[in-house]
Amino acid sequence: MPQNQLEQLRTYTTVVADTGDIQAMEKFRPTDATTNPSLITAAAQMPQYQPIVDGVLLDARKELGAAATGQAVANLAFQRLAIAFGKKILAIVPGRVSTEVDARLSYNTEATIAQARSIIAQYDHAGIGRNRILIKIASTWEGIRAAEVLEREGIHCNLTLLFGLHQAIACAEAGVTLISPFVGRILDWYKKDTGKTYEGADDPGVKSVTTIYNYYKKFGYKTVVMGASFRNIGEIQQLAGCDLLTISPTLLAELEATEAPLSRKLSLEAAQNLPIEKIVVDKQAFVAMHAADRMATDKLKEGIEGFSAALVKLETLLAARLAALESPTPAAV
Repeated sequence: MPQNQLEQLRTYTTVVADTGDIQAMEKFRPTDATTNPSLITAAAQMPQYQPIVDGVLLDARKELGAAATGQAVANLAFQRLAIAFGKKILAIVPGRVSTEVDARLSYNTEATIAQARSIIAQYDHAGIGRNRILIKIASTWEGIRAAEVLEREGIHCNLTLLFGLHQAIACAEAGVTLISPFVGRILDWYKKDTGKTYEGADDPGVKSVTTIYNYYKKFGYKTVVMGASFRNIGEIQQLAGCDLLTISPTLLAELEATEAPLSRKLSLEAAQNLPIEKIVVDKQAFVAMHAADRMATDKLKEGIEGFSAALVKLETLLAARLAALESPTPAAV
């Protein structure tokens, strides 16, 4: 019986679920899982996860006491909710979960380090080892410096919102565990900028991840590449062989329903034979390369703003839910 493309992909690549939906993880059984503020916000609004949300809110109220404002309780609960989902996810996946630092801290190295340590401490308190956690941080220069400190402490990091080779090289030089280049968002930018359509290996997002993967393998970096943010299964098919790919439940289902042969596109052996020049990326070079890359500049800014807006929305939702939980129950009639 022929294997479907999801099964074939798993022979080349570690498959990661890009969702906060625990039921989807139970269906597709990925090795790892990754979430972001938008996904957590969406999951928090699903009726089946209301007990998780309510439990986090009531625990935060108990911790802060009756005198704390609803907003203060919601703020604490928001910090804990991603970890609550992370614990549920780790009961399903055999590997790791990525838990994100507040995107509003993306340009603050010390605050990012402090929140990452707090996240790890909460997982430690729950009896979950740091080998199963990736701290997700935006790939700003400040975020990369925070990750460098955390990695030296044995706290593994996933550098996200990554759009350019300069970001990838800086991450690898910092000893980051994993990077998440955003395939689909790169495609979005080029389609809007040029008015063209792109397919297969011509997809700018596919080209970007291929370049990063080959660069890492050519120069023996330990940092692994996890392609993310896919718009269609064609992008995934072109990156078969990448270290990891994080894929939405919709596209996982499409791969599962496709039985055509899937060939490997990326490999260590092929990359090592490519004529690639090494690039030095210090802060000055990073800033200059980032400024010269309109796509990376636009998408990093947009991504941080989008994740920050999702967090504000989540805090508002949590405050409203807390008010509903604490409102007096109407008398029976």
